[in-house]
Amino acid sequence: MIAGTGSNSTREALALTKHAKAVGADGALLITPYYNKPTAAGLLAHYRTIAEGVDIPIMLYNVPSRTGINVAPETVAELHKIRNIVCIKEAAGNVDQVSQIRSLCGITVLSGDDSLTLPMMSVGAVGVVSVAANVAPAKVAALCARFAAGDLAAAQEIHYQLMPLFKGLFIETNPMPVKAVLARMGLIENVLRLPLTSAQPATVAKLEPIIKQLGII
Repeated sequence: MIAGTGSNSTREALALTKHAKAVGADGALLITPYYNKPTAAGLLAHYRTIAEGVDIPIMLYNVPSRTGINVAPETVAELHKIRNIVCIKEAAGNVDQVSQIRSLCGITVLSGDDSLTLPMMSVGAVGVVSVAANVAPAKVAALCARFAAGDLAAAQEIHYQLMPLFKGLFIETNPMPVKAVLARMGLIENVLRLPLTSAQPATVAKLEPIIKQLGII
């Protein structure tokens, strides 16, 4: 169990990470500070403060489209020198960035973009923190397993089967579409906290043939 404990306040992120450890989480996922756009020096200080303050494995989370800041590969390599910073969820949408990270250090890289999982794995990522796996877990797991087993053709086949779903789940802001699908599956109530709202009927209509084709419903 990996708890999301990130914040754009180092003090708050540290407190949340301490709480996660206290209640039994196995690790913590820490997004880069959003809105205030720290420099590389600020990112190093932010993550070092948390990692040194809580003895728990830490996964960095780089998603510039949401935070307004990219963690440079050189910064990732420097952070990986800290003993308990062990992994990064890389969602910059850039396979080249994964190549640069892996050329600089041995940190475990997980794709943060479903549609880039296969290409990222080809340059050293080992899996994905997946949106699509909420509704098609077996297929996403099989994609990663087939690639890891060296069966590229099978992995590619699954990748292309899932591509419409990968794209469909981002017609509107995540997690609005995936919650609509989960509700359609009868697994949850389609309720989101404001300012997010339920996916538009047009979005749900576009998702319907995709999930039917995949046998999700």
